[in-house]
Amino acid sequence: MAARVGACLWILALACAAPAGAQDTGALPPMRPQTEDAEPPAPQPGALLTIETERLLQESAYGQRVLREIEDEGRAIAAESERIAEELRAEEQELTDRRDSMEPQEFRAAAEAFNDKVERLRQQQDAKAQEFSQRTEQVRRRIVAAARPVLLQIMQEAGAAALIERRQVYVSSESADITALAIERLDARIGDGSDLEEPVAPVPSDGDFGADSAPTVPILPGAGPRD
Repeated sequence: MAARVGACLWILALACAAPAGAQDTGALPPMRPQTEDAEPPAPQPGALLTIETERLLQESAYGQRVLREIEDEGRAIAAESERIAEELRAEEQELTDRRDSMEPQEFRAAAEAFNDKVERLRQQQDAKAQEFSQRTEQVRRRIVAAARPVLLQIMQEAGAAALIERRQVYVSSESADITALAIERLDARIGDGSDLEEPVAPVPSDGDFGADSAPTVPILPGAGPRD
């Protein structure tokens, strides 16, 4: 009997709690349904909006085109480094095979000359890799700069006070994310950016924006035989 009364009280408590929860003004609002066409957030003066910069870079037509060109350049540099490395390995093996037929002083001179060649080529490829990283950074900055007018317009329409990188926000509403809308409007505004494109040129190494995303360019192996 006691168990039955306890069960009834538990059911009654749930029934009473449900209306109270529905009327609680502190309850979380329902999630905004996703639609195929991105729409600007409803005007909320002083609101904070979020954006995923990496998505903007990777998914916009402009970003896809220029980053693809950068990746092609990175692969070309990597292929060149690998070709030089193969040639050096063959030269090193040839020098090693000739060692027994050479005078010690002659071999020492040849080995030092080879090591100097390896170091010179290593520095050359290091410089190319560094320049490539700087160009990658420049390209990423250029994409963000091209998107700036679009982002400012969206902020004005929403009455937003600031636009924040979404990765730096602990939690936020999906309705605050304008990434899809920004990509859509940027594509409509400049397409793949061919009309406004300038030749990619080296930039001073005064920052590391996007450096973590730059393709890795392998450098040459260590120096060759020593006596």
